[in-house]
Amino acid sequence: MTLALPTPSAPLRIGTRGSPLALAQAHETRDRLMAAFGLEEAAFEISVIQTTGDRVQDRALREIGGKGLFTREIEQALLLNGIDIAVHSMKDMPVLQPQGLVLDCYLPREDVRDAFVSFHEGGIGAVPQGARVGTSSLRRGAQMRLRRPDVEIVEFRGNVQTRLRKLGEDVAHCTFLAMAGLNRLNRADVPAQAISPDEMLPAVAQGAIGIERRADDVRVAEMLAAIHDGPTADRLAAERAFLARLDGSCETPIAGLAELDGGTLRLRGQILRPDGSEALEDDGTAPVSDGAALGEDMARRLLERAGDGFFDWR
Repeated sequence: MTLALPTPSAPLRIGTRGSPLALAQAHETRDRLMAAFGLEEAAFEISVIQTTGDRVQDRALREIGGKGLFTREIEQALLLNGIDIAVHSMKDMPVLQPQGLVLDCYLPREDVRDAFVSFHEGGIGAVPQGARVGTSSLRRGAQMRLRRPDVEIVEFRGNVQTRLRKLGEDVAHCTFLAMAGLNRLNRADVPAQAISPDEMLPAVAQGAIGIERRADDVRVAEMLAAIHDGPTADRLAAERAFLARLDGSCETPIAGLAELDGGTLRLRGQILRPDGSEALEDDGTAPVSDGAALGEDMARRLLERAGDGFFDWR
């Protein structure tokens, strides 16, 4: 059966958040589909959907619902047939999808590293005693407190421009962003220094774009298969299994990174107390096909070591 491709009169509707980064990711998805099927731009329609996480900017994510804040409204539009696909930053995605939706397409992963951003001289090792560090990420805050208990963590949300403005107003000495986002936005002007994963292990699935669809949409499934990146899927299978076993949310500081070397997958995992007073780490390898099992086993071992109450604030 011939695949019914989208046309200007019946475009493929791409759902996304409205931030510059989210739009860049939606455009990358569109451009890859255009190239794969020889389509023109008019065969696609970008539909911007505002999420709870976008609307509420003055409170910490953990105070307004945790994971899913940047996806729920988009997934609802997908379920109601208002859009055909949804483009997500995978680090924002809950490990379970709503019934009727499938997440089985990933674009090639970008730089996984965190970026230290500051207008002041020196890198992360030169942050002054007692400095204010701006971040909305519980993971980054805990990782920074672990190495520097003296710093003050202040809530810091918004897009790149908003965060740079806050730095310029001395709301904080420094902040963190994802290198992947800066690269996708071509923001070489941002005073950023990449942080090695050996120094700051990134969020699970950082740098990866996922594309969600309705489970019964055969046409879209076939189109997305043409742009799906297998190595990214293999890495995320391990990382997201690790996250799922830990029941990760915005209230649990968790880091994880899977890397491939031929047929072998290496997974590094870290859990931290929210106040940064303690971190537990693990490191393991397995055949790529056993990546999910490796993630689950690593999470189980860390939870056994952590004991009850590890993720509670002290």
